[in-house]
Amino acid sequence: MEGSGTEFPMNTDKYKQLLLDKQRELQAAIARLRGDALDSGVAEVRDPMDEAVTDQSTSQSLQEDTLASETLLEVQDALGRIETGTYGKCLDCGRQIEANRLEAVPWARYCLEDQRKHDRAAQAEQGGSTL
Repeated sequence: MEGSGTEFPMNTDKYKQLLLDKQRELQAAIARLRGDALDSGVAEVRDPMDEAVTDQSTSQSLQEDTLASETLLEVQDALGRIETGTYGKCLDCGRQIEANRLEAVPWARYCLEDQRKHDRAAQAEQGGSTL
């Protein structure tokens, strides 16, 4: 009933399952990445080239861990919104988040229009385009 102004409760069961699956996936990835970072830091006799490769690998694991941890927080926040009955509503404007957006990113907090505003603001904070 798009455009009628009539709202109906969203069936969140499917999204809850997607979010729980993603939560498990992220938790496993974080554990693996932290293990990789610890393993690569184990002291061995290495030449400078080995040390540089190890440092790069550790840095990459930690960056991936940070991204996975941030996504995990967003997933857990979305699960909380399911529990409070606010899941699927844009946190900025209150409109329903597009179904295809929730299919792609079940932890989405904003409708596409407001997400674009946030993305532009974040890009501006970082100094604009990084060509």
